[in-house]
Amino acid sequence: MTAREPVPMTVAEVAALPAVVDLMTAARALRIGRTTAYALARTGDFPCPVLRVGGEYRVPVVGLRRALGLDEPSG
Repeated sequence: MTAREPVPMTVAEVAALPAVVDLMTAARALRIGRTTAYALARTGDFPCPVLRVGGEYRVPVVGLRRALGLDEPSG
């Protein structure tokens, strides 16, 4: 059995995300695999802020967009 690479997200898909997503959705947008995503989240090295809610990781999309260079300029 071989591991499948996550299917990358388009800019339009990222723009349509809700305010907060699960870790795997954020990892897909960043083109990071499952094992690496969880390892980075656990050590605090994920490319954008990650919240631990109970036993799950949640990623605010504003930070995800910033990490992807898609944040809108202010002012």
